[in-house]
Amino acid sequence: MAKTVMIQGTMSNVGKSILTAALCRIFHQDGYAVAPFKSQNMALNSFITKDGSEIGRAQALQAEAAGISPSPLMNPILLKPTTDAGSQVIVNGRVKGNMSAMSYLCHRKEYFAEIMNAYRELDDNFDIIVIEGAGSPVELNLKHDDIVNMGLARHIHAPVLLVGDIDRGGIFAQMMGTLQLMMPEERSLVKGLLVNQFRGDRKLFSDGEQMLSQMSGIPVLGVVPYVKHALEEEDSLSERLRSHEKQEIDIGILHFPKLSNYTDFDVFRQYPNVSARFIQRPEEFCFPDMLILPGTKNTISDMQWLRETGLEVVIKGYAAQGKPIFGICGGYQMLGNTIADPFGCEGGGSVEGLGLLPCETVFLDKKYQTQISGVFKHVGGWFGCLSGAAFTGYELHHGKTMTSGDALTSVGGIWKDNVCGCYVHGIFDSADVSERIVSALSGHNVRGIDRAAYRSQQLDLLADVVRKNVDISMIYRIMEENHGV
Repeated sequence: MAKTVMIQGTMSNVGKSILTAALCRIFHQDGYAVAPFKSQNMALNSFITKDGSEIGRAQALQAEAAGISPSPLMNPILLKPTTDAGSQVIVNGRVKGNMSAMSYLCHRKEYFAEIMNAYRELDDNFDIIVIEGAGSPVELNLKHDDIVNMGLARHIHAPVLLVGDIDRGGIFAQMMGTLQLMMPEERSLVKGLLVNQFRGDRKLFSDGEQMLSQMSGIPVLGVVPYVKHALEEEDSLSERLRSHEKQEIDIGILHFPKLSNYTDFDVFRQYPNVSARFIQRPEEFCFPDMLILPGTKNTISDMQWLRETGLEVVIKGYAAQGKPIFGICGGYQMLGNTIADPFGCEGGGSVEGLGLLPCETVFLDKKYQTQISGVFKHVGGWFGCLSGAAFTGYELHHGKTMTSGDALTSVGGIWKDNVCGCYVHGIFDSADVSERIVSALSGHNVRGIDRAAYRSQQLDLLADVVRKNVDISMIYRIMEENHGV
């Protein structure tokens, strides 16, 4: 039977995912078999495991921090928003279908058995389980049949660490307001407070720590400083999505309304003097050195958005100048001539694409999801720099794309002149691929950076910061005292 600790937050984007990853790394470094767990996740950033299951990207990173392979057991329920009021529901890594928010709430209790089955399997095979909550535990209108925050904590008797983000202001209101809205039996599960994202001299907050402890009756176990890391974030509030700063080499990425897997491009930020900035409006375009059309959870509506915003005209003008354009998954589909969704996988309908690649896409009822590896074929045009480069990644899509152009890679995709596209998420994480692109953009040879090795280094740095600023011995004691309760 595993020991547990649960990370809950006062609101979204307070750092729950990253702190969960840090604790997974610390426990792994200390010699324990540790696994992450998030019962229900709502995110468009996802990952495909070795067995072809789809889970939240954050749980994949946390598994990496724990030194184990990602598994659907770590995220049994994944919701991927397709519209403002509906999501694709994924259970144990496989698509169950699209549901409205109301329909899902009616069925959510049924999925609790799946959640507990996954949890029990982890419980049988690991020493420690680090559980991540979602959003806030005191959204009062959603607490009935809660399966991801206090509802889960109460069911498995997990001790809770409550995290607040001091950088966003109102840390006392965050913490005390959250605690006061909890029922007494819920509040009794909160064993420690963590203040996250502190900037400046921690000594200046020493009185604040005492006040929080005295007012709440719960110890402050740590004040974690603001850490500028390069680890993937899953939250749609990520500051990286709001960055418009241009560097010497500027890579532009379209910020679709239903943007998915935007962490595919974090690798470029590892290189000095390279920006990977997101573009939402024509006035933000500023003609980058390279343009990427990323994945999206609703290709047809996001293609219509390109048309309505005027970005379609800008992109076509950019392509006519011979500038390089790379499409991934939904972005690849948009570069073609037509996109049709006869089964309503993403809402139905059809639309004309950008017409920059000779291909047509039809959405099928079955979702294709698999890890994949390959090499770039002999490519001409601007992307000739990638010929022979090897890569690994994963695919997840309903679309089947029929092509009449030149093959881009050994596993699909096509290229034409300065435009190319394929379905492989994570294709840029290969040091060979990112190195060649940055070298071609800069005009001189650049040394490649392996994304997996870099991520591991960043996890070690994050764990070191948390060790120095959080009472880890007290967390061990909390887990021990609550073990088997």
